[in-house]
Amino acid sequence: MRILVTGGAGFLGSHLCDRLIDNDDEVICVDNFFTGRKENIAHLVPNPKFEVVEHDVIEPFEFEVDQIYNLACPASPPHYQFNPIRTIKTSIMGAMNSLGLAKRVDARVLQASTSEVYGDPEVHPQPETYKGSVNPIGIRACYDEGKRCAETLFFDYYRENKVDIRVARIFNTYGPRMLPDDGRVVSNFIVQALKEENITIYGNGEQTRSFCYVDDLVEGLIRLMNQTDQTGPINIGNPGEFTILELAEQILEKTQSKSKITFHPLPGDDPLQRQPDIALAKKALDWEPKIALAEGLQKTINYFKEELNSH
Repeated sequence: MRILVTGGAGFLGSHLCDRLIDNDDEVICVDNFFTGRKENIAHLVPNPKFEVVEHDVIEPFEFEVDQIYNLACPASPPHYQFNPIRTIKTSIMGAMNSLGLAKRVDARVLQASTSEVYGDPEVHPQPETYKGSVNPIGIRACYDEGKRCAETLFFDYYRENKVDIRVARIFNTYGPRMLPDDGRVVSNFIVQALKEENITIYGNGEQTRSFCYVDDLVEGLIRLMNQTDQTGPINIGNPGEFTILELAEQILEKTQSKSKITFHPLPGDDPLQRQPDIALAKKALDWEPKIALAEGLQKTINYFKEELNSH
């Protein structure tokens, strides 16, 4: 197959490109390198089946492809809040341009949506039927509402133009190739622990998250793309639920760090609970995560050790 991956040099996108190349597909990676990095895909560049195009998905793009994975969008709060107007344009125009291309070349298109569409949930764990509790004017809204609007566009193109769509709602994902300054909790804690800096917890640390290792996540996306019964949205994430304090303690133990845990005020609209209900993914995709948090954290810590030593 010939497959386009927008945001293909990013954390998730580069792991997806790896898997698609391993599957012997031809891959076009489109990225503007705002949060994506050339190092993430450097090992793929010599492969004749892999092509990199530097391009911003806010502008239209034309390729002859069979499938499109639309992953382009900064996904961590510091990055998406850096330029909130650009973030919402990336979500909405990126979706429109991906859908427009899919319609023209009759390709199947997958949207990387997010658990952020559920906002600060009043239902726990979150099934796909839950409509969410989102603040449309908060500091996270550029991302949350951008992704919600992208889902709207996908289903309107599906209903009106019969575009072949798939929508994945991705929950917290971690692993090698996260940026050291990513701002997400796993990379924050690991980098702080390795540098023997204070571990910064926002709030009392009792808020929960569910962490999915990147290889499991990519497997879920590929299964969703390649089945024909479900458009989605389907939750892809790990239902194992941990408090932020438990995560910090695991990382301190694994890194043997002398860092101290410090507590800071909770930022605006930060959800208190986040856990996917993955019953639909199990049934429709025969998918569930295989990699436990302890194993995934060790792989991620090893990556960051190398990363920090090389800079």
